Amino acid sequence: MSSSVSLGEALKFWAKLGFISFGGPAGQIAVLHQELVEKRRWISERRFLHALNYCMVLPGPEAQQLVTYIGWLMHRSWGGILAGTLFVLPSLLILIGLSWVYLTYGQVPWIAAIFFGIKPAVTAIVLHAAVRIGKRTIHNQALQWIALGSFLAIFILNLSFPIIVLLAAAIGYWGGKRYPEYFQQSGHNNKAVKSSGKAIIDDDTPTPAHAQFHYQKTLVHSAIAFACWLLPMSILIAIFDWKTLFPNLAWFFTKAAFLTFGGAYAVLPYVYQGAVDQFHWLSANQMIDGLALGETTPGPLIMVVAFVGYLAGHIQHLIGNSSPFWFGALGAVVATWFTFLPSFFFILVGGPLVESTHGKMSFTAPLTAITAAVVGVIVNLGLFFAYHVFLPHGLGGAISWISMLICGLAAIALFKFQKGVMTVLGGSALAGLLIHFSAILIH
Repeated sequence: MSSSVSLGEALKFWAKLGFISFGGPAGQIAVLHQELVEKRRWISERRFLHALNYCMVLPGPEAQQLVTYIGWLMHRSWGGILAGTLFVLPSLLILIGLSWVYLTYGQVPWIAAIFFGIKPAVTAIVLHAAVRIGKRTIHNQALQWIALGSFLAIFILNLSFPIIVLLAAAIGYWGGKRYPEYFQQSGHNNKAVKSSGKAIIDDDTPTPAHAQFHYQKTLVHSAIAFACWLLPMSILIAIFDWKTLFPNLAWFFTKAAFLTFGGAYAVLPYVYQGAVDQFHWLSANQMIDGLALGETTPGPLIMVVAFVGYLAGHIQHLIGNSSPFWFGALGAVVATWFTFLPSFFFILVGGPLVESTHGKMSFTAPLTAITAAVVGVIVNLGLFFAYHVFLPHGLGGAISWISMLICGLAAIALFKFQKGVMTVLGGSALAGLLIHFSAILIH
């Protein structure tokens, strides 16, 4: 594609974006829209929404995939790979540092106080996400029943997240054929931008040759992507053995990457089930703390996987090793690599393929049903967090009324006053500190 934006100029923007992309997928997509459609005119409104629709029906973090997609459209495969990497890299480095601080100094009273304030806010943020996604995607009674069924399946039957996804997809496929009116995808609610001159990738700009579907290219790219998965996996198995931590991390997060329909909040229950219940890499409270750190750093929220990977590596190598930091850092890198590799595969290999199937009911109806099921799963996650925050010592212990109050205030700030995640987390952290220092003064 003839482009007046050089690769170097584009990379400067993608690197800057990696450091300023706070606010979760909705906030990140809004920043991208403002910068690329309204301000820089790199891409037209229609082409931007077209790309966004592709990314929203794929598993994986849609904001990161959208960055990869636009980078790919403008500057071929390397443009996409570098754009997507720069969107994630700052977040990975920051989270490795914060995870080390958390494990090394987490028991310092004032840091513990900050987390005491943040945890109830995270509970409110998760429930707010469920409502927000629900409003956007559940637009009829059939989808409401799917959401309710998925909530009951995970809450009462403790059904695993992959099974819920498969059941929802099967219902969507059947429903799309029998009752298509219930499984139509709702349009994206972005207001059209008043045109301020032609965009570099405009409505009538033809699809570049590299973005068109070719069997041979698809096979080559698929082979390269598989090699990028197999080589590091083989090295980890050769060094550490198959049944040890790092190959387990790689395999677990490979599976997680294919289940992230609906964004990070959707995959968190799966990560929790595996990391906390199955492998015992970290505790339930550490998982909540990790989500809090993920919310306060730039980049996609799914980067909480780096925190899980770091804690797994650091804690398992705490005894008998002089430097558990490096094992933690390796855990974070492994978790991030295997979580994001499929995202690049979906765009660089699947982009042209998805383009050819986009809008076909047999393809979109299962995804609509999965998104509805995800809402039920996120509500369950919010209730799980609420249980651990409000009843820190279990059902027989005392209720933390202060945590309930902070959660209530955070919910009011989110639902009524539409405050941003960073504002709510900052206020909650401050509340935790005030409670801590008030207790010291009283005693």
